[in-house]
Amino acid sequence: MMKKYCGALLFLAFAYGVQAQTIAHRMQHIVDSVYAQNPEAVGFIVHVESPGQKLSWSYATGYSNRKTKQKVSPDEPVLIASNTKPYVAATILRLEEQGKLQIDQPVGPLLKPGTNKTLMAAGYRTDSITLKHLLSHTSGIRDYVDEGYFKFIGTHKKHEWSRDEQIARAAGLGRPLSGPGQAFKYADINYVLLTEVIEHFTGKPFYTSIRTLLDYRQLQLDHTWFAKLEKAPKGIVPAAHQYWDEFGWDTYDLDPSWDLYGGGGMKATLKDMALFFQYLFNGKVIHSDKVLATMYTDVPPDLQINYCLGIRKIKYSGLMGYNHGGGLGTDVIFIPELNATIAVAALEAMHRPVALKISQEIIRALDEEKSSRP
Repeated sequence: MMKKYCGALLFLAFAYGVQAQTIAHRMQHIVDSVYAQNPEAVGFIVHVESPGQKLSWSYATGYSNRKTKQKVSPDEPVLIASNTKPYVAATILRLEEQGKLQIDQPVGPLLKPGTNKTLMAAGYRTDSITLKHLLSHTSGIRDYVDEGYFKFIGTHKKHEWSRDEQIARAAGLGRPLSGPGQAFKYADINYVLLTEVIEHFTGKPFYTSIRTLLDYRQLQLDHTWFAKLEKAPKGIVPAAHQYWDEFGWDTYDLDPSWDLYGGGGMKATLKDMALFFQYLFNGKVIHSDKVLATMYTDVPPDLQINYCLGIRKIKYSGLMGYNHGGGLGTDVIFIPELNATIAVAALEAMHRPVALKISQEIIRALDEEKSSRP
């Protein structure tokens, strides 16, 4: 009897191993095929985390540096840009979980006095704008990121932006877009303000608080940090070059401060990105089911965009997922039905839609593999 039992276990282990190899081969073919059709993307880095299929798979193709033709490695970190926002949102929700704040409370008293004064002088009712409005981009605050901002960066690539400078720029662009909660308008300024809120409650720099509250050490997110504000992890390979051909940018030429204070700013490997989403939506970051559920609960008034609190709900290949993207070509999505996360980066920013195609095809492959199991 024991021999039969052991034999069955060995067979199952063998079967899972064969399935993992098969799906990995299929995913590699997907990435290679898409890259062959889109070499202007420079390179793709992909990580898939799928515990049910015993799969933790990284892959990269193309170049890390298109001038030197250096091949890209899956271990190379990237600037994740707006994919920083889920980390900021999760930190706010951790503070709520600890009983230190409520997301429906007004932000005015939680901001630095100078920031609050600047916003109020611009016509913003900080006594009515809540943390939830900031988290869901329904605050009505104008963003400092606009055409003029990108034009300035293009001619002042090494300018060192401060958070105060970005807040002042946002306040100086005109009257509020809408009243609090009346309209959705995606804006980095909302998350820049949230980093001040984090510092209000922790008394520490926001990047230190994010690291502590999200427990990077326990989760072994050892390849995630804020560019310029934190030291790169020991032993990590140099970051990949990321290009934005619309503006003629190579991120190596830019001071990171242009996108650093919560709207963006983090660097991470694609594996760390995927693991964070996997842990987050499996209750290992925010432990309260009730608090975590608010992260993916619809927030009126604009339900077409499906942006909740630091994540967006979107259907990929017919399956609902929790997603965020970054302007430098990064994207990550968790699919609850598969308990799987796909993180992908196109090293040329304008090819992010192509990176999404990779995610969609990988999700389809994972779903088909799951359905084919006996």
